[in-house]
Amino acid sequence: MNKSELIKKLAEKKELHIDEASIIVNAFIDSIKDSLIAGDRVEIRGFGSFKVKDYQGYTGRNPKTGALVDVHPKRLPFFRPGKELKEYLNK
Repeated sequence: MNKSELIKKLAEKKELHIDEASIIVNAFIDSIKDSLIAGDRVEIRGFGSFKVKDYQGYTGRNPKTGALVDVHPKRLPFFRPGKELKEYLNK
């Protein structure tokens, strides 16, 4: 399922116009992104949690040429599924 399919599903299920459903989904996603940028952890009970992990820079190697490459430090989102979601998927 992609974002447009999620919007369509929400609109059908709650009898909303596509534009209204799009505003809701975008607001939800933007809220999660804003919280992660601020360094907060986002937890949706029964579904899972999102947080940002910081990775240090290091010297890597280009597998094609073998040349040394500096990999810069980065922040990446990390999702951890909740207990209820795991149980639901493994019925």
